Amino acid sequence: MTEVVQVEGLSKSYGPVCAVSDLSFTVHSGEIFGIVGPNGAGKTTSIECILGTRRKDSGIVRMLGMDPVRDRRAVFAQVGVQFQDSAWQTGIRVHEICRTTACLYDPEPEWKPLLEHFDLMKRYNQPVAALSGGERQKLSILLACMHKPRLVFLDELTTGLDPLARREVWKHIEQLRDEGTAVVMSSHYMDEVENLCSRGLMLKNGRCVAIGSIADLVAHGGGKNLDESYINVMGA
Repeated sequence: MTEVVQVEGLSKSYGPVCAVSDLSFTVHSGEIFGIVGPNGAGKTTSIECILGTRRKDSGIVRMLGMDPVRDRRAVFAQVGVQFQDSAWQTGIRVHEICRTTACLYDPEPEWKPLLEHFDLMKRYNQPVAALSGGERQKLSILLACMHKPRLVFLDELTTGLDPLARREVWKHIEQLRDEGTAVVMSSHYMDEVENLCSRGLMLKNGRCVAIGSIADLVAHGGGKNLDESYINVMGA
């Protein structure tokens, strides 16, 4: 399979605090790769450094064979991103944020069919702030994927959602994979990673403590499932 993400020796510190230490991994086309760890483990910092939205201290990052900082325009024409804390303009409506996002791409993608696909057309003229948590997360996926990217980053996508909404969001992530899109997702929900991901890594205090298939992560922690292995590895 084609490698769409290559990370070698990625490190980031804030003064004496090491947020990410010597992180290395690859992601292949058409797979869902999980980055798992508790709050403060370095998941979001790792993703931001990979994307180039936060300056790394050292290491090499390639996305689709390109440097995400030097080749920024070319990279993000083919990469979609959903950040953990999406900042919505006050009062902006669903159709307005869709139209504004679509204008960033050339050619401008069709987005109304996606509103139908995500069951959001009924919210077309409503403020984004009025959407439920699950609807906002579906909208986040829509915005990240409207230009049909080859690679998508999803940071803590289902945090705070009820079980039904989480399952619905999972369905859309699986559809991305089935369409050939590579997905890199961070999560601290063990069932989420075990259900969606084929491979992944565990972070603890910014360091990778296990990497490989989900079976490898389970075996590393000595548990019968990822929940138990996670507890064993993290010591939580």
